[in-house]
Amino acid sequence: MKILSVFIQHAKANLDRPFSYYYMGDAHVERGCRVIVNFHHQTIMGFVDAVEEEDLQPDELEAYYGFPIAPIESLVDERSLLSPELLLTAEEIAAYYLAPKIAVLKAMLPASLKPAISSLRGPKIAYDTYVEAVDANEEGLTPKQMELLRYLTKNGAILKKEAGSASILQALSEKGRIRFFKKERNRFVIPDAAKENQPRRLSKEQEDAVSAVLNSDKDVTLIQGVTGSGKTEVYLKLTEEMLARGKKTLMLVPEISLTPIMVEYFSRRFGKAIAILHSGLTPAEKYDEYRRIARGEAMIVVGARSAVFAPLDQIGLIVLDEEHVESYKQDQAPYYHAREVAIMRARHFQAKVVLGSATPSLETKARAEKGVYGLAKMMHRINERALPATRIIDMREKRSIDRKNRGVFTYELERQIQARLDRREQVILLVNRRGYASVICPDCGHIYTCPSCKGNLTYHREDEMLKCHHCGYVELYPKECPECGSPRVQRVGLGTERVEKLLKEIFPMARVGRLDSDVAKSRLNIPKVLEAFRQKEYDILVGTQMVAKGHDFPNVTLAGLVSADQGLAMQSYRAAENTFGLIAQTVGRSGRGQASGEAVIQTFNPAHYAVVFGAKQDYEAFYLKEMQQRKLSQYPPFFFLIAAHFSAKEEERAMEAALEMKSDIEEHSDDATIAVGPLTPYYSFVGGMYKKTLLLKTKKPNDLKALLREISHTYSGLGGVEIVYDVDPLDC
Repeated sequence: MKILSVFIQHAKANLDRPFSYYYMGDAHVERGCRVIVNFHHQTIMGFVDAVEEEDLQPDELEAYYGFPIAPIESLVDERSLLSPELLLTAEEIAAYYLAPKIAVLKAMLPASLKPAISSLRGPKIAYDTYVEAVDANEEGLTPKQMELLRYLTKNGAILKKEAGSASILQALSEKGRIRFFKKERNRFVIPDAAKENQPRRLSKEQEDAVSAVLNSDKDVTLIQGVTGSGKTEVYLKLTEEMLARGKKTLMLVPEISLTPIMVEYFSRRFGKAIAILHSGLTPAEKYDEYRRIARGEAMIVVGARSAVFAPLDQIGLIVLDEEHVESYKQDQAPYYHAREVAIMRARHFQAKVVLGSATPSLETKARAEKGVYGLAKMMHRINERALPATRIIDMREKRSIDRKNRGVFTYELERQIQARLDRREQVILLVNRRGYASVICPDCGHIYTCPSCKGNLTYHREDEMLKCHHCGYVELYPKECPECGSPRVQRVGLGTERVEKLLKEIFPMARVGRLDSDVAKSRLNIPKVLEAFRQKEYDILVGTQMVAKGHDFPNVTLAGLVSADQGLAMQSYRAAENTFGLIAQTVGRSGRGQASGEAVIQTFNPAHYAVVFGAKQDYEAFYLKEMQQRKLSQYPPFFFLIAAHFSAKEEERAMEAALEMKSDIEEHSDDATIAVGPLTPYYSFVGGMYKKTLLLKTKKPNDLKALLREISHTYSGLGGVEIVYDVDPLDC
């Protein structure tokens, strides 16, 4: 008999412990397998955390253990889904992020392998049937049978569906001349890329950066390089070195839109030894790629955030390009950050972690300044190309605004766009919001909000719908106000769709492309739009943040930010940092070819330090200023943050539980911890549950986590209240 310690599939804090079941069968069972169990009269999935052999019978279990133990209903896997290293990483993530272990395991595995009953309906292995000759003896065969047998003998195995007549194949099989066999079919194939004849020669700064990573006694190195300084070539050279050592590389990018070009760079250099993992793959494609990596068929994995869990062994290098981008942080439980997970995994392999950015997050920069991380700087563009000249345009100055375009573009931005069109150069315009506009009633002031999460709805002109960008809720565009019945419903603000429409009106001869998450719903659209722009099929590319990061378009000589300071209004301690980074990154898209570049920054806050320093790409000045602000306001990197999110069907109950925990924390912790709130988050009503947040600031994170583990059971799950922790939150 085997006694199994099983985590069940429900990711609830009060169920975050193993439950005991027994198994009497002969099959091999080990830690990391999935089982089907009965839990409170429900058939659900469980994940085996430990296995013990016992010389007992079922009727002896209760007397021996002191509580009844039920049998599992069935065994799903006979081998562990995760390596010992990944199982250990799962424990570390759960402990660091105060997350239920089963939630971490679900995040680590693709749909078909998740510890959830839904995985049984996930994609399975796809097979093709092949046929091959096994006996060339032609005695007793018809001429047609001989013809096919000779073809198979000469050409080897071929797909059954390409072999011709099914009746002839069946006859040959019955006579023992051929055999059928199945072979796994990969549903995702990386496009071929022209192989590089020889690697590019590195600049002195690039050589120094490679050396700094390989020769540092630090496990983590920040490569701080201005836009266009050639960081990607450093990643390629480091990967080349790791391959020579028999080590593997995990290459992470912050956006799915950056995956195709990064895959192309690595494919040109290293051929077919690459796999891809990101949420843009279909579940079947992701399943195939995951299994291919687990079989050891890939030496390099390229992907977005979730690729940090790729089942690679012998890892030598993990790279996070554009490490400052918030998308590396998971926006739902478990709230892990790919950077911290990468460092955990690298530690197990004694691997190197490289964090690359022109605008590093303040936490990363501070650690590099303190010597916790290594630091390599690349302060010059390749071939000493000049940084773009920038103009900051004050949108408050009425004479600057061209009223023909309803105040969206200034005269200066219009003039600069026209100049590029005349010279057949290209333009990138960033709009920090997708969709067309928000919707409001001018008569009664009614604002259209999402009934599920209370966030503002955005009008999408393409399909005449109002959409919530948080939870996905949609409704038809209203003909009249539901509050007062007025037919004068108005659209205010601007998004990518509206800017695209205005550009086509102002510059009717221009070819305008758009790239935002609506266009990117089909993963095939991302490389299609980017390649079309690279091939100069578009003159202007309008997009959200995904056009501002990591792209290299040599013919772009103008980058424009339509509303550069939109992010400053966000309720986040990182608002200035995000605005600075977005401006600096967008400006950096211009002038990467032979022609010099320019940038136009439209803003209502021309004197704000994030705008001024972002326009200059002066990271060091911004870093010093923002660090002063963070210290005064007691935010990272001077304090660690934990956000405790309370959910309940009654708003009063969520508030009450948050207040009780706040009192408990203040009673049991010292002055190193500050409890702020309870706060009402922007999305305060989600899935029929009211939300409240308690923001905890501390200089002793380990002590605070220990206290939260001790007291959480007092609140979570009781009285209908659920608590989820976000360790190191970014949006509070």
